[in-house]
Amino acid sequence: MNNLLLCIPFAGLLLCIAVMPLIKPEWWEKNQAIAVIVWSLLFVIPYAVLNGAAGAAETVLECIVNDYLTFIVLLFGLFCVSGNITLEGNLAGSPGVNALFLAIGTLLSSCIGTTGASMLLVRPMIKMNSWRKRKSQIMIFFIFMISNMGGSLTPIGDPPLLMGFMRGVPFFWSFHLFPILLFNMALLLIIFYFIDRRNYRKDIAEGMHPDISKPGVEMKIVGLHNVIFLIMIVAAVILSGTLPSLPAFQDASGNVLGIPIFESVKLTFPALIEIAIILLAALLSFKTTDAKVRTENHFTWGAIKEVAVLFIGIFITMQPALMVLKEKGPQLGITKPFQMFWATGLLSSFLDNTPTYLVFLTTAGTLGYTSGILTTVGTVSVKVLMAISCGAVFMGANTYIGNAPNFMVKSISDENGIRMPSFFGYMGWSFGILIPVFIIDTFVFFL
Repeated sequence: MNNLLLCIPFAGLLLCIAVMPLIKPEWWEKNQAIAVIVWSLLFVIPYAVLNGAAGAAETVLECIVNDYLTFIVLLFGLFCVSGNITLEGNLAGSPGVNALFLAIGTLLSSCIGTTGASMLLVRPMIKMNSWRKRKSQIMIFFIFMISNMGGSLTPIGDPPLLMGFMRGVPFFWSFHLFPILLFNMALLLIIFYFIDRRNYRKDIAEGMHPDISKPGVEMKIVGLHNVIFLIMIVAAVILSGTLPSLPAFQDASGNVLGIPIFESVKLTFPALIEIAIILLAALLSFKTTDAKVRTENHFTWGAIKEVAVLFIGIFITMQPALMVLKEKGPQLGITKPFQMFWATGLLSSFLDNTPTYLVFLTTAGTLGYTSGILTTVGTVSVKVLMAISCGAVFMGANTYIGNAPNFMVKSISDENGIRMPSFFGYMGWSFGILIPVFIIDTFVFFL
């Protein structure tokens, strides 16, 4: 009961993120940090009263050191490196070109991660469609597909699958999800094409035309050497998932070695190595790339600052919700694939999808399956594991806070003059388009 009441600050912060930009936009832009501090304290202080100051400090530090720090460093690194790559040419955004770009980006997400693909492709997508007036739908589908669904094919694609890999799920097992991904891509690309074509025709009717003075298609990538630094970042993420299982990084009890911070909180050496590699990649990217590239990309620090401020509050205040989930998850009676799909997915829409995935993976491992995928938490039915994986990866697209790159894409789009929908406005799109697709998924794949 106490943990349920302590979820109120998390709900309050989400409500502020959803409502304040609509009713007090200028105040919200200047005072986001104050709102985050207030809601965080409204959780921390009562939690300290109930569990002691040391217990509260340990919980908050555990969250910041082991979750938020690596999260924001990864976002920062990808933001910096992708900001030093730009696409030059005369490729103009049209329904067909945009749909092809979304399809390629979705598949790329499994190679460099949803965050990496989002940060790499968001500016070229915006630039291709800069001549258009009606273009928010393009970035909404960008979030649906590139920032979320595309990460379903490898452990590199999305953190939940990396956690599954660390617990014994084979690296290439995720290719079991390829038919589901292709099915959803086909549905969403068809829907996108007709929506974008309608808006495209309205733009053309109002006299808007791309610059097509040069015949043919000319494309040129400037700052291409930064792909090396993207690979460095991907390698750092893979190392962070594999190093903890090596004996060299464990003590005699099998605990991961690290730098003690407070009580049981420590910054592990694998996490430290990941952070160092990512920051080095960001530094080298800036040192080796002409500043003109960032100017062409309209690069500013505003988006990463906003995400850093808001998400530290989200990470801190969502701790009671995660505690409730970990405590009650095995008692919820969720055993069938379709139940796993929706329970994992709906919770991943608002909470961190990685711990949500782990809770239901652990629950599935206790159900006594005699055949399936052998993991460190038990044998898990293939169909159940598919449902948990799809729920965690796909349904992160349901809200702006469901997955790390969603809010970043929104912020960069806003900075470039694209009027993105509000928090609830975006949910109107996701519930109107994605939920019907997920219902179809349920009947086709998970019953």
